[in-house]
Amino acid sequence: MPAVAGVPVTHRGVAHEVVVVSGHVAPDDPRSLVDWAALARLRGTLVLLMGVERIRAFADALLEGRPADTPVAVIQEGTTRSQRILRTTLSEVADQVLAEEIRPPAIIVFGPVAALGDHLH
Repeated sequence: MPAVAGVPVTHRGVAHEVVVVSGHVAPDDPRSLVDWAALARLRGTLVLLMGVERIRAFADALLEGRPADTPVAVIQEGTTRSQRILRTTLSEVADQVLAEEIRPPAIIVFGPVAALGDHLH
């Protein structure tokens, strides 16, 4: 779905790998089955589903290994007339989601491809 918002999940010379993760369970929740330390080291694309309500926890976990200026795209209500796209950075995403009142349904794309968007033709 990121592609319909102009965000590729891979792109030659930018990102060769993509991981899709459910954000239903926060990183610090003992029920989480996700290795967030490994995802923080990932240099490719991370697509987070159902994570907008816990975005601060996810951003904090990813900041343990990813640069603060990592591009992030938040796509709310993708493929609908109400679609909105927020482009920001990893260090700012939680505050921006709150300020822009982004609500589910939304997906979050972390990684260099999140900055490409309108630059692709």
